[in-house]
Amino acid sequence: MEYLQIKDSPKPVGHYSQAIVSNGMLFSSGILPIKIKTAEKLPIDSSIEEQLLLVFENLTQILQEAGLTTDKVIKTTIYIAGGENWGIVNQLYAQFFVEHRPARSIIPVPELHFGYKVELEAIAEL
Repeated sequence: MEYLQIKDSPKPVGHYSQAIVSNGMLFSSGILPIKIKTAEKLPIDSSIEEQLLLVFENLTQILQEAGLTTDKVIKTTIYIAGGENWGIVNQLYAQFFVEHRPARSIIPVPELHFGYKVELEAIAEL
């Protein structure tokens, strides 16, 4: 098992890793709309689109750190604050993954950490 930390990024404040590589798989922690290289937080009143695009950018950086691309993602779980954003999340997800179709769960929840609208975790194959 290997702990994955994006080079030159701040270490997580909590007791977790950005991602773990184990048995040929990468498992990300929940990815919030916080810039992974600087820990700069998007304002909580930013749009779901802005938040999800930053989450995808962070996921891309995690994958790149492991030498992977998005076509290696096999499963995602997306938590969204409320169900009203399901359609836009689905649309942006399709634009991000293009022809690749990882297994996916979208789970509406009452609220997320820091008041954000979206959090994503991913599993990828090495």
